[in-house]
Amino acid sequence: MIYIIMGVSGCGKSTLATFLSDKLGWPMHEGDDFHPKENIEKMARGEPLTDQDRLPWLLKLHDVIVKERSSGSDAIVVCSALRRIYRQILLYGSKALASSPCPDQEMPPLIIPDIYFLFLYGDYDLIRQRMVARRGHFMRADLLLSQFNVLEPPLEEENVLPLDIRRSIPDIAMEIEKHVLSIKAALCDIQPL
Repeated sequence: MIYIIMGVSGCGKSTLATFLSDKLGWPMHEGDDFHPKENIEKMARGEPLTDQDRLPWLLKLHDVIVKERSSGSDAIVVCSALRRIYRQILLYGSKALASSPCPDQEMPPLIIPDIYFLFLYGDYDLIRQRMVARRGHFMRADLLLSQFNVLEPPLEEENVLPLDIRRSIPDIAMEIEKHVLSIKAALCDIQPL
């Protein structure tokens, strides 16, 4: 099972991912570590990333997800995944970009059964307060509005578990643990004997 922890900058993705990784014993892949140097410099200057800036980064994260799934491992991936197309790239790589003019060709489904998006959502003012208070991160607080402007909250059909960031990290983690147990129990129920 792969959990992609998503949301705007400053919502607590990395904090939750670290907590979950320690608690569940799953490897964590921090999306920020996969940004090219140019993206980090651009954000540090206060410039929002474009789709073209994000594409190589999203494709790298797609490769991480494919590697973890093919190894049969559970894992946590941290990525803002603000738009639906970004989430599709995480799931399907460059195949998500191929928009077919042929009506006969099917688009990939919105979900892969063992990949879940954990959507951390919250109020702009609360997240901005958090960003102003944090130190040592390249993402400037004045870019938060651009993230909210780009954000396309995931729909239920995208295998999403929405999580309100006003709750504590341990409380959110407990809900995720229950989710893991229910999914694994359901998988055991459908496994052939």
